[in-house]
Amino acid sequence: MIVLKAPEEIEIMRAANVIVAEVLAELRAAVRPGVTTADLDRIAEELTRKRGAVPAFKGYCVAGRVYPAALCASINDEVVHGIPSASRPLREGDIIGLDYGVIYRGYYGDSAITVPVGTVSAQAEELMRTTREALEAGIEAARPGRRLGDLSSAIQAHAESRNFSVVRDFVGHGIGKRLHEDPQVPNFGQADRGIRLREGMVLAIEPMLNAGGPEVELKEDGWTAVTSDGSLSAHFEHSVAIIEGGPYVLSCL
Repeated sequence: MIVLKAPEEIEIMRAANVIVAEVLAELRAAVRPGVTTADLDRIAEELTRKRGAVPAFKGYCVAGRVYPAALCASINDEVVHGIPSASRPLREGDIIGLDYGVIYRGYYGDSAITVPVGTVSAQAEELMRTTREALEAGIEAARPGRRLGDLSSAIQAHAESRNFSVVRDFVGHGIGKRLHEDPQVPNFGQADRGIRLREGMVLAIEPMLNAGGPEVELKEDGWTAVTSDGSLSAHFEHSVAIIEGGPYVLSCL
């Protein structure tokens, strides 16, 4: 069931997502060689609690598996849900996906960025740029009266025009009083297909693109998804409200 949000609810979600955006900005500034993903996790949780919110992912349960950290930190071939570790310092040339969410006044905020660690390869730069642009293309299509497939196909078309592949196994989602609500928001599909987008819908739009093939595998920790061929992966996400005037990006500063 799709839950439409009233304007006052959307503004609370805006406040939650501003906290997410502020935390991600601080994390971006902290990324450098030698920093561990556990360091980043600690920073994220401290900043969140200082702002009167709580981390959304810590303790999140799926099929009996409980996520152990506040931050998802995915390095290089890790697509999503990388678990922070004190034993894995970042290295020059890495790229790292930082996916973060909070709960504030009963509502969720959720956003993600991928950032370079020092100087990275030309391929890594192009992958990150294309993934960010694919997100922007999807957001542009998130307007009342359009169909969900318009959003999905816009993401896919931009990704594939740059010879990158779109991950099929993970998709975006509705968001509100729960982290994952209906509808699912694929990053691939056909235009003019799927449900009509309506005012009051709030979607977490999150393309995940691979430099190689789209296939992914799950690591033994039960959370971390990696590319099957070892290629680089990038992930960007915004929480977006669909309103009369067009898409309202809640998770930007």
